[in-house]
Amino acid sequence: MIHTIWPYAAALIPFLGAAFIFYVIMKGVLEGDRRERLAQRKWDAEHGEADQLSSKENG
Repeated sequence: MIHTIWPYAAALIPFLGAAFIFYVIMKGVLEGDRRERLAQRKWDAEHGEADQLSSKENG
């Protein structure tokens, strides 16, 4: 029984390992992108208000 299943398992194990590594890497990339967008939005909100205030004072 195990002799008939082993070739299929041997073919699937490397694929599943590579798929798992790909998943972990892509999850990290997407999470980093999400955090960067939030930080950029926060920075724009903080500095955008300061720029608007200084332009009103100068104008």
